[in-house]
Amino acid sequence: MGWARTWSVMRLAMAALLVVAIVAQLAASVSTSLQLGRDVPTTIANFFSFFTILSNTLAAIVLAWAGIWYFARGRRALVEPPALAMALACVTTYMIITGIVYNTLLRSIVLPQGSQPIPWSNELLHLIGPLFLAVDLFVGPLRRALPWRAVWGIIAFPILWVVYTMIRGPLVVNPANGDPFWYPYPFLNPNLGGWTSVVLYVIGISIAFVVVASIVVWWGRRVGAERELDHATGDHLEDEWERARETDADRT
Repeated sequence: MGWARTWSVMRLAMAALLVVAIVAQLAASVSTSLQLGRDVPTTIANFFSFFTILSNTLAAIVLAWAGIWYFARGRRALVEPPALAMALACVTTYMIITGIVYNTLLRSIVLPQGSQPIPWSNELLHLIGPLFLAVDLFVGPLRRALPWRAVWGIIAFPILWVVYTMIRGPLVVNPANGDPFWYPYPFLNPNLGGWTSVVLYVIGISIAFVVVASIVVWWGRRVGAERELDHATGDHLEDEWERARETDADRT
């Protein structure tokens, strides 16, 4: 109980930090757009078209939800409610992939987010946040076992995001340089490496999503099964203890 309470506080703290980091970078992007006379609504729409921003926003919401739920009801619960368990599995997968893709493919590239990245915000959104969610997978309290079909629910959002990105890309004028297209990441821009390169990257990252989502669900099933077994064993021992007490009382 002590650890569950401590980690729930840390979830709430991380949610607050992620919100602060997102707001700080958004404010910087909007400020730059105003100073340079760029289209502010497009800048804001572009900002929230980054998978990094979406995954961190969702992570902040779900971590806050998990923390509030624990202090409101979780102290009397055996496992998380199904909706919260699914939401945590989703944001854990998204944040781990965000950390992997950024730190392997994008760290040395300046992304078109409307302004220069704020160093502390950038590290929090691309490194510290993903690491926290990875740790949360293994130490988070009251983990519920999800069915294997949850993997397909987890990867549904990234698929929809890719479809949205590829449809929106050629319809948006880049507010920074006037190009008749805008893509959040260079590996999704067919004007740079061609469609073959885009397709290969999408396939590779999709495989990574399936792998990470499968690991997240597998671990949740393992921990959830162990918790249910411990609970069942505890109930059995409690029943045995009650029967022993009743037998002793009868003998007396």
